[in-house]
Order: sequence, then C-alpha cells, then structure tokens
Amino acid sequence: MGVDDVSAVAPGATSAPGRARPRPPAITDVASAAGVSYQTVSRVLNDHPNVARETRARVLDAVQRLGYRRNIAAAALKTRRTGVVGVVATGSNLFGPTRTLVAIEQAARARGVFVSLTTVDLQSKSEVGAAIEHLLDQGVDGIVVIASHDEAATAVLEANATVPVVVAGRPGREGVLAVAVDQEAGATIATRHLLELGHRDVLHLAGPSPWVDARARAVGFRETMAAAGLAPRTLWADGWDAETGYRVGQELVSRVRRRRSVLPTAVFAANDLLALGVVHALADARLRVPDDVSVVGYDDGDGAAHFVPPLTTVAQELDELGYRCVELLLAARDGVPASTSVSVSPRLLVRESTAAPRRHEPVLAPG
Repeated sequence: MGVDDVSAVAPGATSAPGRARPRPPAITDVASAAGVSYQTVSRVLNDHPNVARETRARVLDAVQRLGYRRNIAAAALKTRRTGVVGVVATGSNLFGPTRTLVAIEQAARARGVFVSLTTVDLQSKSEVGAAIEHLLDQGVDGIVVIASHDEAATAVLEANATVPVVVAGRPGREGVLAVAVDQEAGATIATRHLLELGHRDVLHLAGPSPWVDARARAVGFRETMAAAGLAPRTLWADGWDAETGYRVGQELVSRVRRRRSVLPTAVFAANDLLALGVVHALADARLRVPDDVSVVGYDDGDGAAHFVPPLTTVAQELDELGYRCVELLLAARDGVPASTSVSVSPRLLVRESTAAPRRHEPVLAPG
C-alpha cells in the first residue's frame, strides 16, 4: 500500500464469523476508478499544482464515491510532519483565552491542520512546561501557548522546544514568536472616548495584576489620562468575574457615602464581566448608567450588547488573533516566517452605557 492508504474500515462495517473483514479502499483503487496512476492521486491529495483541472476533478470524484480516507500516520512517516499542532490553553471559562482557543482551532482546520489540545492552570509554570513536553512527545509540528499569565509566558521562554512555539496573547520578546492584541491601544481608545465625551474624573477598574493583559490595559489608561493632564484613578481587582466587579462597585459606593471618595463620572472596567458587576452595584445604589456614571467594558463578550443599558466596550478581534497565530506557526514550520511578532488592533464599539458627564449631584440610595 502507498503512504496515503487508509487503515480503518468505514463506520458500522462488520465481518461475519469466519469471513474476512472488508478491505478499505486504497490509493490504487482510487487510481483505477479515476483512470490515472497512483502517483497522480497522491499529487492531487497533496494539492500539487501540476495537475490538470479535469484530472483533479476526476480523482476527487473517485475519492468521494469510494469513501477513501488518507492514512495520516503513514503520510507522516514520509513527510516527517504529522499535520497536527499543539495548543496549551486554560481550562477556565474566561472569555479572552476561550475565544482565542476556538479561533485557533477554526483557523487550523481551515488550513487542513488538526489541533491537539492540553488544558492547564496557566498560573502554574510547571504545568505549562509539562504540557509543552507532552505535546512534543506527540510529535506535533508546532505549538501555540495561550500565555495570558506571567507564569505561562515564563514556561515558554524556558522550554527546550524542537518545533516552533507561538505565544498567543503576549507581546513578543527577542527570539520568541508571538501574536497579541494591542491591549494598550485598546485601553487608549476606550479612555479617549470618555475624554472626548467630556469626562475628567475617570476610574479604571483593572484586572488582576499577574495577568499581562490587565497590566497593559492599565498602562494605556494611565498614559492617556496623563497625556490629557488628568490624574488617573485605578483600582486593582483580584478577579475577572462579575461578582468581583459587583463587590468593588459596592465598596466604591460605600466610600462615597462615607465621604471618603468622590463618585467618578465614568468607570472603565478591564473586562465586560467586571463592568457588569459595577453596573449592578450602581443600580443597587439607585445610580443610573450613563446618566450618573458612564461605564465602558472590554472584550465585547457574549451578551455585552444586551446589558441594561447595552455596553460600550472594546472588541479584541480574537478571530484575527487565532488566524494570525496559525499563519505564523505554519510559516515558521515551513522555514519562512514573515515576522516574529504580530500585533492585532482592537476596536471600540460605542453603545448606550456612555454619555456626556452628569451635570447634577448624584443621589445615592440610603445604605
């Protein structure tokens, strides 16, 4: 048999006792049905350009009629490629990493590449390192690590990988292949939007500080405020969830009630869920968004357009991020990387949660 032969019977096929199991179609069967040589079939299956259009169509028709399937393992022995890329991702349901994973898988499938997934705690350097070693043992053609946390990024830098490794979600360092959303730019456009509406007292509810994205968004906010001659106000959250945003929002309202703080005219939250929690806390205090406080989120996660009111937010363009990761990885695998670091630009989606700053003194519900 040739390297493109199959090794499994079609689903549901069985053999009667004492009778031989039906043989699956081989590359020679396809060649016979199409009236060409098996070398021509192999060229068609490997998308070789030097095949006539009519011949290619005849071969593909025979493949479909016979139910032919390539033997990937045998082909890998010949090409020294498995057609599989590894992905190290988080097992959590955080929007950014999860949506990045889906985008990478879809982009890989579009390129005819399979994905072998390993989920770990991205805050554990040892787990990330072990996952990389596990994928290397599988003989993958390359690895994408969704390294949105410092420990994951460090594990990539320390890995002794023999195949290309692309870091997704973190700006590149020298000698490291990386694709990342420009998080500072995202925070900049969100903050500028509020400043252009006339806000001068803006609070940034930042994500957990060990996360690369959280720090980058905080930098973008701080530098934009400073460039406008305004003092930045930043509160660091210890989580990314709505409950954390709600708790921080309650504390902010409590401090205002005790006259230990001034209610900002706008809040820029580091993700949509934190923004949702803040909106809830403001509503509990009978404060209206955006009449009393404007709120901006980050991610454009599922449901952001259906908050009450619909949330102004920053879309990360994670489909583009996944596509770029696969393109960079395959280019590196083939020895022709166009660059070592790729930046994806986010965009602002203006909805109904932001408006000009209030011209009245807000009245809080008794607490």
